[in-house]
Amino acid sequence: MSQYIDSVAEVRKYRVDPERKLFSANHDEIARGLTTDVYFVRALEILKYLDLDKVMVTAEIFARQEGIFAGTKETYNLLKDKKIELWSIQEGDSFLPKETVMRISGPYNEFGIFETAILGILSSSSAWATAARICCNAANGKKLICFGSRHIHPAVAPVMERAAIIGGVDGASCILGAKLMGQEPQGTIPHTVIIISGDTVKAAKAYHECSDGDVPRIILIDTFKDEAEESIRVAKALGRDLLGVRLDTPSERGGVSPDLVREVRARLDQAGFSYVKIFVSGGVTPDRIVSLRDEAVDAFGVGSFISDASPIDMTLDIKEVEGKPIAKRGRIPGKIENKKLVKLI
Repeated sequence: MSQYIDSVAEVRKYRVDPERKLFSANHDEIARGLTTDVYFVRALEILKYLDLDKVMVTAEIFARQEGIFAGTKETYNLLKDKKIELWSIQEGDSFLPKETVMRISGPYNEFGIFETAILGILSSSSAWATAARICCNAANGKKLICFGSRHIHPAVAPVMERAAIIGGVDGASCILGAKLMGQEPQGTIPHTVIIISGDTVKAAKAYHECSDGDVPRIILIDTFKDEAEESIRVAKALGRDLLGVRLDTPSERGGVSPDLVREVRARLDQAGFSYVKIFVSGGVTPDRIVSLRDEAVDAFGVGSFISDASPIDMTLDIKEVEGKPIAKRGRIPGKIENKKLVKLI
């Protein structure tokens, strides 16, 4: 069997285990080309028939819109054992429409089968990084944590949260996503604990007593009672051990407004708890960040705005064949230089 699927006959013979637990592709399946569009298998088969599958080509990738680049590391990992040369801009770099973000040179049969996977990696990762950067720009220095994993398939949630950190957020709640970036995951406690225990203070005390000393004590205060009242109750119960309170008021109750933040801050200050920070989450968007960033909000948790970002359309074009400039109509033949490209392979 070849290192990857390279014929339509092999595609037809491939069978999926009916007892498969999850439908997401694993690493080996991606490396074997099982996530590729079948027409790239047909292309390779035709070129092999013509004895052109090993022809030397140069391909370039560009985006249709501006953004923040992510996905380089996964693309490198996918191609590092191939007989190719790879150039790319760096993760975290900004790019403009039509700017060359990646270049691959080598025999077509070394990388052609992976076009679908490469474009998918770059399109999604760059979209999440771009959405994260938009939030960071809106926050103007306020701390941001990505809470987007619950809105996306678990197979790609770590990819999304890693991309968000590349885009500029300070941390992620997804365990694997944070670990991939050399960080520890960040988060508070869910409403579940408070609802099951029946009281916010009871849950807060238990959280404090059973957690390690380096775990930040940040408590949800919107579950059962008025947020300002609950913040005082929790602050009295935990004292100086309380780092902050988290406002996650649902849209059914009007969400977190500037007026609510002002009241909670004022009542905490008046009660002698000026050291308690305020963390805001729940339907946070750049516009909501802007409306709250000048209030006494110390940090934001952003979820669906990042995870729901539409993929940035990436296109791969063959630009040279055997060193000769060539391109489809509408494209400029030959390599389009970009000084930000760095050779990786």
